[in-house]
Amino acid sequence: MYRRFARPFGVTPERAWVDLSEEKFEARYGSWRVRTPLSNIAAAEETGPYSFLKTAGPARLGITDRGLTFASNGDRGVCITFNSPVRGIDRSGRIRHPELTVTVQDVDDLIDALARNAPTASG
Repeated sequence: MYRRFARPFGVTPERAWVDLSEEKFEARYGSWRVRTPLSNIAAAEETGPYSFLKTAGPARLGITDRGLTFASNGDRGVCITFNSPVRGIDRSGRIRHPELTVTVQDVDDLIDALARNAPTASG
């Protein structure tokens, strides 16, 4: 059901993904993208379930907190909190997001990978 509502916005399996490298985090959802260094990730936690009406279709902007959601299902996802807000919903970058929620196939794996790759404080 989610795919049917997302397709008109250019969200397809080929254009909806999360990529994590040694230095950066990147998520794409149709034409929307979030890119940030791993050092900018403050936390990642499991969230869900989500209301279909609040998540199906295009990327969603939280009006009260400016959080961004890339949701391809209503079951569970990962809320990623950033140290410094990131670009995502608009190309100009005037709206910055303090967090991004993504629904991925393996929620636990993404949370573990972010925890493993998070920079550690040196003392």
